[in-house]
Amino acid sequence: MASNTLIESTSLRRSPAEHLAEAMAQGSTAGAVELREIAFATQVGVRAVPGSAGHAALAAALGTGLPQQVGEVAGAAEGTAVLWLGPDEFLAIAPEGSGLAGELVAALGGEPGQVIDLSANRSVLELSGPAAPLVLRKSCPADLHPRAFGVNRAIATTLANIPVLLWRTGEQSWYVLPRVSFTEHTVHWLIDAMTEFASPTVA
Repeated sequence: MASNTLIESTSLRRSPAEHLAEAMAQGSTAGAVELREIAFATQVGVRAVPGSAGHAALAAALGTGLPQQVGEVAGAAEGTAVLWLGPDEFLAIAPEGSGLAGELVAALGGEPGQVIDLSANRSVLELSGPAAPLVLRKSCPADLHPRAFGVNRAIATTLANIPVLLWRTGEQSWYVLPRVSFTEHTVHWLIDAMTEFASPTVA
């Protein structure tokens, strides 16, 4: 019975931007800029004081280490990555169903620190294509020049007046992570900002 209940609950899940998938697809232009959701990504909040036994244990369990300064990301989007949020605060992101939270709780054991599953806290949107930074610059105050914001860098900033985490995952790809409650606003703003890059309609 428990197994059947789990299967049923999983099938009923709805990601924050699932109802916007068609709008994102229609607003995207291949070869220019595209928007999609990375649904159900595992997100784990981690806190531990650098130099402590808990910090070392979590760094080892993650397999990527923990970033040491603002903007730094340990790991990569293709697997497990850890974003720096503060001197003792980090956000680990991994594929759906990774079981990462449980592994980190076990690794921390009784040491001072914190591990909490935040998978339902933020949506993960991917903006990609050569025009992606031009779209972001319309309402993001951060310096997005490649020399200032290289690949695999992440910061806390704002987009359309909404607090987000912005992570450059590749040369032409970015992850935008707003709080779930701001997902719809963020998606609609991005779609609107992408409009000028749409392919012209052929009569």
